[in-house]
Amino acid sequence: MLLGDERRLLCEYGRRASGTGLVIGSSGNLSVRVDDLVAVTPSGISLDRLEPGDCPIVDVEGHLVEGELQPSSETPMHLAVYTATGAGAIVHTHSTFATVIATTMTELPPIHYNALLLGGTVRVADYATYGTPELAANVREALSGRRAVLLANHGGVTFGDDLGAAFEATRLLEWLCEVYVRARSIGQPRVLTEEQLSAVVQRAFQPPTFPRRED
Repeated sequence: MLLGDERRLLCEYGRRASGTGLVIGSSGNLSVRVDDLVAVTPSGISLDRLEPGDCPIVDVEGHLVEGELQPSSETPMHLAVYTATGAGAIVHTHSTFATVIATTMTELPPIHYNALLLGGTVRVADYATYGTPELAANVREALSGRRAVLLANHGGVTFGDDLGAAFEATRLLEWLCEVYVRARSIGQPRVLTEEQLSAVVQRAFQPPTFPRRED
């Protein structure tokens, strides 16, 4: 079986995504790239019920290489992101708060410095029907310089060097969206300025040192 370890990881993280409420049923998809091959979750199967053999393998041009089931309908979007970013893995969900933001706003502003881990302001890609080349193109454009993107009236997409990193980026994206939505319920959220974000970056490269106590 090609990419056996990667297929097992798709099942593991599919169950985690379901268990944490990031996906419901089959409303999401994950993939892992190794060289010119991509293991992707199949179309129409709940992510918490996947077995490794359920996950088809496609090449970077979208040809089915191995598997009895059809790849996710969002496979063209995954392949577009791989081509544009060189990512090792991608997670796409319809999580609640990400979808709320994607349905109401044109971007998620940096209300917390951890937004820098995703590249800063998270853009909302223009709406297009799922599974279409138009959606793939819109996502690729909105991802420029970012590790996450929201899809108008749809959900969110994150990528990373591996599936663990992509999944953690999805968890962070959902948390940032939830913080923003909850903050809006009691007032207008403060947005961090470019100067404030730059200070965070500088501090990350110049961590504080603490003198050793002399007994």
